[in-house]
Amino acid sequence: MVKLTIQEILDEKEAGLDLEILSGAGGLSRSISVPRIQKPGLALAGYVDSLHPDRIQIIGATELNYLGTVPTLDAIEKVRTLCSSNLSCLIITKNQPAPDYLVAQTEACNIPLLRTTHLSSSFISLITRFLEERLLPTSTLHGVLMDILGIGVLLQGKSGVGKSECALDLILRGYRLVADDIIKVRFKLPSVVFGEGMDLLHYHMEIRGLGILNIKHLFGVAAIRERKKIDLVIELVKWEHGKEYDRLGLEDHTYNLHGVELPFAQIPVAPGRNMGTIIEVAARNQLLKGMGYHSAREFQELLEKRMAAAAHLHSHSIIGENLE
Repeated sequence: MVKLTIQEILDEKEAGLDLEILSGAGGLSRSISVPRIQKPGLALAGYVDSLHPDRIQIIGATELNYLGTVPTLDAIEKVRTLCSSNLSCLIITKNQPAPDYLVAQTEACNIPLLRTTHLSSSFISLITRFLEERLLPTSTLHGVLMDILGIGVLLQGKSGVGKSECALDLILRGYRLVADDIIKVRFKLPSVVFGEGMDLLHYHMEIRGLGILNIKHLFGVAAIRERKKIDLVIELVKWEHGKEYDRLGLEDHTYNLHGVELPFAQIPVAPGRNMGTIIEVAARNQLLKGMGYHSAREFQELLEKRMAAAAHLHSHSIIGENLE
């Protein structure tokens, strides 16, 4: 199960959460494993049965105004009851001041109390989107991920089959490298799979005989990109004499990645075959398929029409001869 610590959420800058810590720094190692959040208004009012301690608790103007309408001792008791549930964290929105008793109680229980400048509605959208992306399944794959004409092409195959050399040829044609060797794959709702490079290996490629190359430095920033949705999986295999390979392309094959069925093709590698060109054409063909144009099936339909027309003419010829 994927988890995020409160410290990781606090340190996040790209998502625009704009968080600061007010108290409970001792509990920053607490973790979140579900993307849903909760507003603990009912729990503060006394109904704690529906409280989910494993969710981020959002304290908005409504909750703070309610605490301000009850006697201070009652408010302290309500906060103590809330904190006794071993919450993951509390976040105050709209940059509102935190009551002293809330700061003291969260500090005593080591429950992180954070604050953001965003309104409750805006922050809930931001944090939910952030958690949904970060808490979804991830894995690592061996291969090369390229952006070819906007199509994310994942090249797979055994070590030494020529994946990196194909990718280098494609980069020389003006296409972009996402990751080489180890690809971090992340599932994203509703049914999309993204790939990106590992931090240490980003922009680097291994070419046997040359060693490690920095693609960003060699070809510039236009030759790389941070991440890309995977649209097509191609497996490179060594050509085996006597083995049958798909020559028509009538059947569409798929590759299951994190429960998402992706278009799949297996391409044999042999001396004299320009693999960069074949992979580029595969990406172009996938673009056509996405627009509803299937070359192989169109050819089959045309062939069947020609055969039907020829058979029709032949039958008419036989009937005519018999009538004579």
